[in-house]
Amino acid sequence: MMTRMLSQLPLPLLPPGAAEIAPGVGLLAGEDGGLVAVHGMATFAWDAGDEAGRRLAAVQLVRLRAASQGQVAEAFGVDPATVWRWDQAVASGGVAGLVPARRGPKGASKLTPGLAARIAELDAAGQTLRQIAAATGVSTFTVRTALGRVRPGGQAPAAAGGSPGQDDGPDQRDGEAVAADEPLPVLPDPVPRDGERALARWGLLGEGAEPVFAAGARYPLAGLLLALPALEATGLLEGARQVYGRLKDGYYGLAATLLTLVFLALAGEPRAEGATRVPPAALGRVLGLDRAPEVKTIRRKLAELAAAGKAADLIMALARHHAAARPDTLGFLYVDGHARAYYGTRDVQKTHIARLKFPAPATVETWVTGRDGDPVFMVVAEPSESLAGELKRLLPGLRAIVGQGRHVTVCFDRGGWSPALFADITGAGFGLLTWRKGPAPDLPADAFTTITCTDDRGREHGYDPADTTITLTIKEGPRKGQTVSLRQVTRRVPARGGGTRQIHALTSRTDLAAGEVCWRLTSRWREENYFRYARTHFALDALDSHAAAPDDPDREVPNPAKKAAAAQVRHAEILAAAAQAQRDASLAALRNPAPGQPVTITNQMINALDAPVEAAHRELEAAGDAAAAVPARIRLGEIAPDMVRLEAEVKQITHAIRMAAYNAETALAQALHGHYARAGDEAYALIREALAASGDIRPGDGQLLIRLDPLTAPRRTQALAALCDQLNQAQACYPGTDLVLRYGVKPHPGIA
Repeated sequence: MMTRMLSQLPLPLLPPGAAEIAPGVGLLAGEDGGLVAVHGMATFAWDAGDEAGRRLAAVQLVRLRAASQGQVAEAFGVDPATVWRWDQAVASGGVAGLVPARRGPKGASKLTPGLAARIAELDAAGQTLRQIAAATGVSTFTVRTALGRVRPGGQAPAAAGGSPGQDDGPDQRDGEAVAADEPLPVLPDPVPRDGERALARWGLLGEGAEPVFAAGARYPLAGLLLALPALEATGLLEGARQVYGRLKDGYYGLAATLLTLVFLALAGEPRAEGATRVPPAALGRVLGLDRAPEVKTIRRKLAELAAAGKAADLIMALARHHAAARPDTLGFLYVDGHARAYYGTRDVQKTHIARLKFPAPATVETWVTGRDGDPVFMVVAEPSESLAGELKRLLPGLRAIVGQGRHVTVCFDRGGWSPALFADITGAGFGLLTWRKGPAPDLPADAFTTITCTDDRGREHGYDPADTTITLTIKEGPRKGQTVSLRQVTRRVPARGGGTRQIHALTSRTDLAAGEVCWRLTSRWREENYFRYARTHFALDALDSHAAAPDDPDREVPNPAKKAAAAQVRHAEILAAAAQAQRDASLAALRNPAPGQPVTITNQMINALDAPVEAAHRELEAAGDAAAAVPARIRLGEIAPDMVRLEAEVKQITHAIRMAAYNAETALAQALHGHYARAGDEAYALIREALAASGDIRPGDGQLLIRLDPLTAPRRTQALAALCDQLNQAQACYPGTDLVLRYGVKPHPGIA
């Protein structure tokens, strides 16, 4: 039998509405871009404005012989010679050769030597740029060129002197200088970036598009630029560059991605999804781009960073920068665990959540904050690990942050109680400050003395402490039996039912006054205040990634059977105690009969009374043996084989970004003290309003001038003006440029 191979050409299918270029080849063009289909399959596509992508599609159709040069030229609205030139451009320069050249003047320059001399005469006579332009029949840009006030590339130098709050310097708009006496356009179109986007599409742009600003007025979110000097002080961008190097070639580089996330956090939308509630064009203007990245792009960039597995290195880099820039804030480090509740459907290990007052699925993190409660460092805690265990694990990292030889005091709550840990902390060269846990004998009344002290914020406190020394014994581990001597400062505080009760603080610091020991330990609530603020404004507990990985099945966890066995022992103890009480009551009744009623107590009667007691004790002994035989810890795979761990890499990256955003916001709020009467209560609220303010952006010669619109009240506007003066002294540059940031604020309406 002969087998015959049948062949058939593909059907000439075209998308609905497509214009036929050749048999089976169709072009579908619209406002959103275009698409070429070959035999029903989408082969080439380009977005609106992507002229390089459109030209490449035409060239590829000819090269693939899907259509002739003439057919392609007719379909794309050009002549065949143009298609041939596109092909030659690809052959000589690759895709970059298809990027349209920037249009410019083609004729002879109007600026003749005679005209230049005339312009110089009028300028010497004191006429303005507009008057000179009207008298000579040229533009103000040509006038500035003749006077030597425009550098190559069309960027005009700023006038000497002047302040950023005044319109006294030239500006740049889309490559053309804008005179200071000319009104700024309101919300102008951004500088076109089509060429760079085309290069980025083909991986030819490099590290990302550079920031380019268009001069304009009333830009929304211009106030976000206030945070840049303080953000530079956090070291986020510098640390990320050291840790990650760069992202893959694309339009949005590492700096633009991080700035986007910081700006979103400061704008009140700290999650990637918040980009849907912030106009991309508005955020793009403060990024120096035509538009900001949107949710899908942000998630992709975060996934790329997470794939490097260096989030812990980024947080360590931020902590070291913090220690170098603000060493005075690290004399006392507050350490506490923070449980991040999980409300999804996956099987995640439960832990006790203090603010909810019950156990729930959660991920536990260990946070380290500075003297004022500002975040310095964090790690994801191991499941089932106590605060004492996490503190021991943190000691090498803390030493790497603060440096060798520096004596720093670690403050923590009763969850870190462990005499063995106390020995580890002091042995590592740290001081410790914590509460005493468990019952302790009260001190006599004559041991207390009333004192008054002032804390680091100038507030006075009154205490009546007693200063003693105690010795603790290590009860487990290889150092069992060793002792640790610590200073104990005892305070009397009001009790709930009236009167007073005594609470005890332990420390290894003998150089601190008793009053300072008291207020330093109570200042641990500054860390709790950060948690509360960050949950509200910086999405501290947000689930930034929905990914999860199987937990380690060989990890040892507390055995739930141990808890049940212990409950059986307690129940047996209750029954034994009840049986003993019943026997004692019955025997007492026999020994004390009513008057006139003789009673004879026999051995049989006593044995009958003892029988229930003996049976209860046998059950108690059996329950105790059974509980002792149950292992305290067991493999996770034996009790919860489906348990997972939530993805931690993306979360740590977002923590680092939001830590930097919070510290930047805090630095701005602290700068208001002395310039705003209600800074103690309203500093953060004022800063949030200022960051959301609109304003003018005016790029000049080596400067980026930001002039913000007034705030809601004159006193707030005046405080913002004082803040701008302080920021100008920092001489910070916009990231990725040499433009020095200069700030000002418009006067409040009705205020001279």
